[in-house]
Amino acid sequence: MKGIILHGGHGTRLRPLTHTGPKQLLPIANKPMSEYCVDAIRDCGISDIAIIVGGIGSNKVKEYYGNGSKFNVNISYIEQDEPKGIAHAINLCKSFVGTEKFLVFLGDNIIQKSISGISEKFESSNDDALVLLCEVPNPERFGIADVKDNKITKIIEKPKNPPTNLAVTGIYFLTTKIFDVFSRLKPSWRNELEITDALQMLLEENNIVNFEMITDYWKDTGTPDDIIHANGEVLKNMQSYFLGTKQDGSELLGNTMIGTDSSISGTSKILGPCIIGKDCTIGENCTIGPNVSIGDNSKLTNCNIQNSIIMENCIIDSNLKIRNSILASNSSIRLDAENDEKILLLGEGTKILL
Repeated sequence: MKGIILHGGHGTRLRPLTHTGPKQLLPIANKPMSEYCVDAIRDCGISDIAIIVGGIGSNKVKEYYGNGSKFNVNISYIEQDEPKGIAHAINLCKSFVGTEKFLVFLGDNIIQKSISGISEKFESSNDDALVLLCEVPNPERFGIADVKDNKITKIIEKPKNPPTNLAVTGIYFLTTKIFDVFSRLKPSWRNELEITDALQMLLEENNIVNFEMITDYWKDTGTPDDIIHANGEVLKNMQSYFLGTKQDGSELLGNTMIGTDSSISGTSKILGPCIIGKDCTIGENCTIGPNVSIGDNSKLTNCNIQNSIIMENCIIDSNLKIRNSILASNSSIRLDAENDEKILLLGEGTKILL
């Protein structure tokens, strides 16, 4: 089998975080969200992966993943000149796929459980497609599958009155039969070629479209709140480690991950689940956590942070109570805030000084 990751799009709902790079490189527990897709595909025994790039920061994607060798896979890149839909993007991979079955991940989808068993089942089956479904509280936001007698009867894109709450996740097992459907697909009202329309055509033409349920955790990280929530979920399932140094008096409670050469002051407290990258300095009077990620080379003093993501090379010296926030790389906050509580969404290189 082959693997495909869709890494394009403009990430408009995540601005200003996506003004300087693609949303799929935003970190979840200090790892780009699309790297979780690479991990999941590799776990299925798939070593050849095509990453579809386009829009802002395509070069950053290529710089990070390279040829894939550091991730124990082979990565090639396919350019999508403009966002014309998921089906259009997958269709660009026709020559890459050849005659093999393949697995597609949207690069902003986070799952926690291995799907290698599902992959093996699909590879040995006569299914023409297999989609992963997940129950969601807001089905009108997603493509929805109507299921009767354990069979998909219809797939609808973002229906106003959803027949079920079974969202079609951004994870698809497909065969080359889908390319014939793509060649006959018409653009939707969004002027895009929709994967849900293609799957519906497969159903209408009596092809076998099977499904499996995701019952533990799946997240389509389209908004800042989605990213913060996914960050907390991933953190709580990580194994604790400590590779830094800490002074007497410091407190580390719960599930904490401390990177190489990071230091914790004796007057600071780390409340898990929490991850701190390498070469970080957690100075005096910090309370960090729960559900916090701190990127590499960051320096924090006199701060109180919960349910937030602080990316690499950030500096915070402020008695702000930072809550439900995301600070992009190279951000800096230096101010006396009288212990105010704030929600912040800072783009790369933002500086708040007073």
